Formats: sequence, C-alpha cells, structure tokens
Amino acid sequence: MAILSSVSPSLRAGSPGSDAPPWHTLPIETVAASLETSVAAGLTIEDAAARLRHHGPNAITERRRRSALLILAGQFSDFMVLVLAAAAVLAGVIGEPQDTVAIAAILMLNAVLGFVQEHRAERALEALRTTAVASVRVRRGGVTTVVPGIEVVPGDLVLLETGNLVPADLRLTEAAHLRTEEAALTGESQAVDKLTATLPDIHAVVGDRRNMAYKGTAVAHGRGAGLIVATGMDTELGRIAGLLTKETGVRTPLQVRLTRLGQRLAGGALAICILVLVLGLARGEPPLPMLLTAISLAVAAIPEALPAVVTVALALGARRMIREHALVRHLPAVETLGSVTHICVDKTGTLTQNRMHLEAYWVNGTASGPPPPLARSGAWTLLLEALALNHDVHLTPGGGPVGDPTEIAIMQAAATAGCDPAEAARRHPRLGELPFTSERACMTTLHRIGSEIVAFTKGSPERVLSHCIDRLEVDGPAPLDAGNVLQQAEAMAAAGLRVMAFAFRRFGGMPKIVSPGTVESGQTFLGLVGLLDPPRAEAAEAVATCRSAGITVVMITGDHAVTARNIAARLGILDQDGEVLAGTELGSLDPAELVRRAGVVRVYARVAPDQKIAIIRALQSRGECVAMTGDGVNDAPALRRAEIGIAMGLSGTDVAREVADLVLLDDNFATIVSAVRAGRRIYDNIRKFVRYAVTCNAAEILTLLLAPLIALPIPLLPIHLLWINLVTDGLPGIALAAEPAERDIMRRPPRPPGENIFARGLWQHVAWVGLLMAGVTLATQAWAYHAGSKHWQTMAFTVLALSQMGHVLAIRSERESLFRIGIGSNPWLLAAVALTVVLQLGIIYLPGASSVFKTQPLSARELLICLALSAVVFLAVEAEKWLIRRRGLYRAPAVTGRPQSPVGAGGGRTNRTQAG
Repeated sequence: MAILSSVSPSLRAGSPGSDAPPWHTLPIETVAASLETSVAAGLTIEDAAARLRHHGPNAITERRRRSALLILAGQFSDFMVLVLAAAAVLAGVIGEPQDTVAIAAILMLNAVLGFVQEHRAERALEALRTTAVASVRVRRGGVTTVVPGIEVVPGDLVLLETGNLVPADLRLTEAAHLRTEEAALTGESQAVDKLTATLPDIHAVVGDRRNMAYKGTAVAHGRGAGLIVATGMDTELGRIAGLLTKETGVRTPLQVRLTRLGQRLAGGALAICILVLVLGLARGEPPLPMLLTAISLAVAAIPEALPAVVTVALALGARRMIREHALVRHLPAVETLGSVTHICVDKTGTLTQNRMHLEAYWVNGTASGPPPPLARSGAWTLLLEALALNHDVHLTPGGGPVGDPTEIAIMQAAATAGCDPAEAARRHPRLGELPFTSERACMTTLHRIGSEIVAFTKGSPERVLSHCIDRLEVDGPAPLDAGNVLQQAEAMAAAGLRVMAFAFRRFGGMPKIVSPGTVESGQTFLGLVGLLDPPRAEAAEAVATCRSAGITVVMITGDHAVTARNIAARLGILDQDGEVLAGTELGSLDPAELVRRAGVVRVYARVAPDQKIAIIRALQSRGECVAMTGDGVNDAPALRRAEIGIAMGLSGTDVAREVADLVLLDDNFATIVSAVRAGRRIYDNIRKFVRYAVTCNAAEILTLLLAPLIALPIPLLPIHLLWINLVTDGLPGIALAAEPAERDIMRRPPRPPGENIFARGLWQHVAWVGLLMAGVTLATQAWAYHAGSKHWQTMAFTVLALSQMGHVLAIRSERESLFRIGIGSNPWLLAAVALTVVLQLGIIYLPGASSVFKTQPLSARELLICLALSAVVFLAVEAEKWLIRRRGLYRAPAVTGRPQSPVGAGGGRTNRTQAG
C-alpha cells in the first residue's frame, strides 16, 4: 500500500497525545512494517513520490499572515485611540484645526510605532522555517541518493553523519558513536548519545528518547541512519510551531490600565459636558457659546497627550536600555517589567554559560578543583596526558575547537593545566583507537610515548573500573578499592556533575589485535573528573537582586533534575529542602494541582515545550505577572505566552529573538535587573503624568462646573481651555517622561499586576488638589470680578495655568520634597515649565496674541497676585508629601531592603487583570 492509507492517521500525528504509535517503544522491524518500508533498502522511488503527494512537503506550515494594511488598521482599534480620534473631530467642529492636526499627529506616531513592532513579530514563524534542511542523503530502492530536505517522506531511510542537520523525526536503525545536539529543542546542554535499542517507557520525554533523532537537531559526532516517522508539522519542531501559532500572548498591565482610564474619562467627560451645558443655559448664558464651551471642556477632559507621554517614556527607556545591552522589541512590555513577580528562567545558556567546563578532579584519593596542583607526578602527569590525547576534537586553523562539548571541555582543561593538546598529539601520535559506543560506555586511544605504546581509556566510572586491576600513586601501582571510587563518583554525580573515569595500560609494542578484550583489560586507574555547564559569574548576584526586589526566580529546564538542583542551589534559587518537579510528574498533574504546586516549586526539570506553557499559565492563574527567558526553539511558545518574553541575543535562535519582547544583547541574566529598574521607572513616570494631567483636567472641569453654582460667569473661554489642554498640560507633561528613577525604586516589592493606576493615594490627590486648584482659580475670579476689574477672566486663566506649573514641579516624587531631589535634576521639565510660563505671559502681553486668545494685559500688582495665588498648590502638595513621609498618609508602602519570603515558600498575588 504505497500511500500508507492504513496507518496514515498515526503518521500524520507523530507526537505524544495524538494517534501516533510510541515509536521509541517499538522494535525497528515493527516500525519498518508500520511504515511499509525496508530497513536495508528504504522506499522505492515510486512509493516516495506517492507519499510526497499524500503527506505534502516536509515544511513548517506558516499561518496565514495578516496584510500590512490590516496590521496598520489594527493600530486604531484601541479604545483610547478611538476617543482621541473623536476629540480631533470635535476640535475641528469648534473651529480649532490646530488641535485636530496635533491630535492626528500623535495618533499617526503611535500607529507607525505599533505597525513596525507587530510586523517584526510576525516574522517569528518565518525564522522557524529557516531551520529547514537544504538536502538530505537517503537510500531509496537500495541506492543512496541526495534529495531536497523538503521532499523527504515518512518511511524514507535517512543517512546521518557529523555536521548534518536532522531533516525530520527519525527512529534510528543505526548509531555508530552517534551523538546529537538537542539544546535548541529540549534544553539539554550536553550532546546526547544515541542508540537503536527499544525503550520501554511510553511516557519518556523527548530528551530521554535516545533511539530517536528529531528535526532541527544536529549531529555532533559519529554516523547513523533512521526511518522517518514524522515530517513537517507532525514533527516535534512542527508541534512547537503549532504552539507558537496558538499562543498570541496577553495584554500588558499598562495596556489594560490605559484602556480603562480612557473609558472612564470619556464617560465622565460626556456627562460633565451635558451638565455644564444645562447649568449654563439655566443661568441664561447664550446657547452657541455655551455649547462650544461644553464641547471644549469635553475635549479638555481627555488627556490627549497621554499616548505621546507613554510613547516618549517607553522610547527613552528603550534607548537607555540599549546602552545597557537590552534591546526592546515591544515597547509596552518595558513597563510590564515593573509588575513582574516571577521570572521563569531557562537554565542552559541563560543562567549557565552553555558550555561544559571541568569542575572537579579526584586523583590519588584526593578531591580538588581546577587547576591541578603545580607539583605533579604519577597519576597527575598521566591523567593530563590522557585529557590532552583521548578525544576526537578537531582544532580548526584560526577558529575554535569542533567536536563534542564534553570532549572540548576535557581538552581545554588539559590546555589550562599546561598540557597543550596540539603539542601532545604531535609528540604522541595516535596509532589506534576503540571509538565510544553506548554499549561499552567508554573510548580508548593508543599512543606512542617513548619506547612504549600507551592505551588511554575514558568512560563511565562503573565500566572503566571493571577494566582496572590497580591504581597509580606517586610511588607506583597500589591496590584499587573500586567500591570507594564508585562512592566518590556517586557523590560527584549527586552534586550535579557529569563524572568520567580515566585509566591506562602500557604495552611493549603495538597490540596485534586492537579490541576491547585485548586493550581495555588489565588497566591501571588514574582518576575521576567532574564536568558541568557552570553558572554565569554574575547570575547569583542578579538572582539575589531579584529577590531583594520581591521577584521570584523559577528555573525551567530540559536538563536532568540533579543538574538542575545543583545549579539552582549554587545560584540561591533553591534551598536544600526545595522541591524539583520533573516533567514526567508534571504531566500527570491536573491543572488545579499544578496551580497549587506552582506556588512552591522553584525548579522544573526535563520539561517539554508545552509544559513550559502550562507552568506559565499556572502562575498566571495565581495572579502572578510572569517573565520568561530563553534562547531555544523550545522556548518560543512560552516566550509568547508570558507577559514579557526575554530572549538571548548572542546564543538565542532566530525564533526566540523574533517572538521576544526583550532581547539581551550580551546574554547576561544580570541585564534583566537593569531592565526591571527601567520598567519601574517608566511606570512611575507614566503615573506622574496621569497624576498631573487628570488633576489639572479635574481642576478645569470643577472651575467651569462650580462657577455658575456660586453666581459667577463662565470663567474660561473655549480657546483658554484648549490652550491649557495642549500647551500648559502637554509640554511639562511630556517632560515628565525624562524624570530620573527615584532612590528606592529597587527596594520596593513589585506592584500588583492588577493594581489600579489610581491606587496608593493617586485618586485622593486628584480629588483634593483638583478641588484646591479650582478653588484658588474661582477665588481669584470672584475677587477681581466683584472688585470691578475688567481683567478678571485673564487673572483666572493665568492663576489656573501657573498653578499647574507649581503642581508639576511638586509631583516629581510621590514622597520626596522637590528641594531634596533637586530642582535641576530634570532639566527637560525645568525648561518646559519655563517655556510654558513665557508662552503664557506672551499671550497676555503681546498685542497680536492677546487678541487671538481674548486676554488683557495685567498690571504689575495683578500679576504679582496671580503668582502668589498660584504658589498655593505647590505648597499644599509639598505638605501632602511631608505627611506621606512622616505620618504614612495613604498608607504608602514602606521602603525596605527586606527580601521576599524564603526560597521555596508559597504565595501569590490575586486580582490580576488579564485580557486577551
């Protein structure tokens, strides 16, 4: 049956949880029978062509891409943007085209920025497609041929050798010293030894299916062959692409807060507009001017500078972060860092260096770390020779070493100890070898040293010790206590090290037969070495800083549990009693139990890509705001699901970088701390603008609303409202985006992701300061009006405008006095305030401007009165901050350096607002 109609459902699935047979549990003969192919000859050419028509090309299917026009149109779907568009139309209706142009310019700026960001994110799957293999060696009809990677089909017999990319998911039929690099798919930092034997565990995770090779991984060593069991979207890589398509992410806390703010302001503005219109008409004001005033007030009530301020704040923060080696791809996500409560970290390449390193020796019965002692003799001398000679690493001219990461680490350890591998190979050429096999679990090389032939063997401690009859000490051979050596090897393995044993044997001449029986017997034990992918030097400090800032670090890795525990303990992520949850156990948990366990588990090991998403969802269900770091293809869906995805710029894959919101250009986990600081600062500055703009708008509304109630004429004309709205509110408000970070910014806990933007006293501030500002304005108007001054409207206008300047200077900090933080510490704001004051005086005293803005020049006495009354608001806000510092007004959070709850403790925030 050429097209496999009887088994095609399983072939189309090819992944756990589907109808696919568990290929790794089936004997090779059964796999071949299910695929209707030959282990020796592969498919016939005719069968291959028929299957290609049936199954389609071996490619990652790209989801339907949105057109550029749809992406651009989507930038105008936000509620706040729609409100501002309506405000632009209203401004045109009341005869203020300059306002229409200004608002339209703001909307277009935001649309262009959003379009560029989304267009780049849409390229993620295109990057995934670049992992396709150009050509593949297959055996069809018994003949080896080369075919395009996109044309291989289920049942094809693929031939592999060192350097090849695996073109599809294979059930291996041959594995001669075969090792594959699977870090991008599973997170495993070491090359994986492959075998052909049947594996019994049906539930084995991808990293433990050693008789399989997967699409997108690379052959690091050896050669092999395998039958294709899945192609295209049915492969493990295809499953990740499918997850990536499904996970569209969540809206950031900033987006949620600003949408709510826009909705509330728009509703309130409409109600107040109608109320002011009714009160004015009831008082006998002319209908048309009253209608224009009401419409102007509605426009003024909405802070149209808010999108510009947010854009400027995020852009300035992003520019600073580039200088600190962090590239922002999605601007709103910068602010999200200020809400992050959990950072889920992929171990390999993020917390660790993504390269093996020799960490420990055990020689002559004594444990030591690198480098070896300077005074060397006996076992030390021969062990370093073995490290330098017993490997298959190639040294490329002008480049680095090429080969298995473990062997590279061993060779580099010899070089660091002063035994140059290149010189050793020249002096002691290799005369023979027994390559590594998984069955023997060791490798032997033979070299001429002086007049003798020496065989060096390395491998698993159990297997190497079974070859040995004694051990080498300073004075020569000594009795071997194999049990003691194995106990030491187990202790090193428990510390998360990959342990290898070394032994040797001398021959008078080259053995006639080089076989395990003749060479790997009667050997002398030299010592043990322990290898590890070590933590980055700066990672422990960065983890500690995260904890002091109230952020929990969670390790999620595809590596083994013992290794994960060791690295986590070294970095302070896990204490001695902390729990490590393995992927097999995680897969058996129901969602509710996983949500509960997520509160206490800090390390997850042997985790599959879809399980990473499950972990993030569980944390989000507990009310946490989650950042996810990673560098591999396997991390991409989780990066998209998290509130903020952080990818590695140097070692990361294209897929991870394209999906991420933040890219660490130096692959330094510590850079995240700087990013968190920037995120908190940006949110602080946006909050300051909201405090400033909404308070000023409240003052304008209350001024117009209360004037008729106390028998005063309408104090402000439409042109005055729009001037205050665009100039007095706009320039200083935008300059707030450049406000420096406050001193306590990294000693606060993360703010709750669902926190209302008006929390922690902001709404109380808006209410009383808005009322005070309106009261001072109305008091000025009442005094001048009843005193018979013709300038009463200009004085009220001036007091309201200058009061806002005092207000913006006072709110630069929610706690600290302006005089403590320094008047000149934000020169942009100081310049904006000065410019606004000059412009305000200009429209009063310049003849042409005063006629346009319907103002009258004030006398010196009247101007001094306006300046004095305008200072009332500044002094009142300074008094408010004194009460916050001394009396705990609004119950402001105390500044402490207290770390979060102990490692491994439970807890979680509630009331998280999530959309999308």
